[in-house]
Amino acid sequence: MRAGRIGDYQRWQGRTNEAAREFEGFEGAEVYPPEGGDENVWVSVFRFSGIDRLTAWLDSSRRRELLAEGQDLFDGPATQEVLHGGTPAEQEAGAVTAVVSHVVEPGREQGFLRWQAKALKAQEKAPGFMGSELFRPVQGVQERWVAVFRFDSREHLDDWLASDVRQGLLEEGRRYFASYDVHKVGSAFSGWFSFEGGARGDAPPNWKQAMSVLLALYPTVMVLNLTVGYELDDLGVPGYVGLFIGNVLSVSALTWLLMPLVNRVLAFWLVPGRARSTRVHVAGAALVVLAYLLFVAIFGLIS
Repeated sequence: MRAGRIGDYQRWQGRTNEAAREFEGFEGAEVYPPEGGDENVWVSVFRFSGIDRLTAWLDSSRRRELLAEGQDLFDGPATQEVLHGGTPAEQEAGAVTAVVSHVVEPGREQGFLRWQAKALKAQEKAPGFMGSELFRPVQGVQERWVAVFRFDSREHLDDWLASDVRQGLLEEGRRYFASYDVHKVGSAFSGWFSFEGGARGDAPPNWKQAMSVLLALYPTVMVLNLTVGYELDDLGVPGYVGLFIGNVLSVSALTWLLMPLVNRVLAFWLVPGRARSTRVHVAGAALVVLAYLLFVAIFGLIS
């Protein structure tokens, strides 16, 4: 993405997501901001219930119009990966996923598969490795082979990507593929979302995470302002120090008290494996909005 165009891009991406929702089979869309060194690389993910339905969106005139409209937002051509099949993998707090696409030389597919198996054995020995999956090309839609692997932290992923072992594997693998691209995907608030009796499940879409965090954050900040804030003012504590103390208290309350509570109450809506129908998505969002209104009304009366 071009420097200084983040706001324009986010508005364009929002329109694109809304357009995709109108197509049959749409299941969800997420947008992931740049990770670490990929300053201008944004990743958008669209999920559809089947290849035919995904293809209808990819080949639609509406999508072509949006791509033409957003062309001046990008430094270069966008890359597109289509993954078919596979099962959702559990993702721990702070976990990062790397998506690596390969252009395999014609006739060298079997050698590429043997090389991938060797690479996987090496990955399994790397600290923080959580799992890997290889996706074959989808005829007529996706010509690249795509490997997806996860590590429990950005540091462990970067260590593997820069390791001598991987560099040696890449040199060996160049006889099988002509080029490859690497993208890293994290989650905006994944550390605050825990499901399935304490096990970390796949993080919900970013828009649900943001709504949930706001649901816990607003009453926390208001209560602290009406209690600790007044006390600090009476003690003559400078505003910038009081703000720091308030931030420490609010983040602590969210992390160890309120977000676990929100997770339990809204698990039917937040856990990707449970929220499969449009009715559930709408009902959960409506419940959160009603809670917003209730909190605003309560604090309006109090203050």
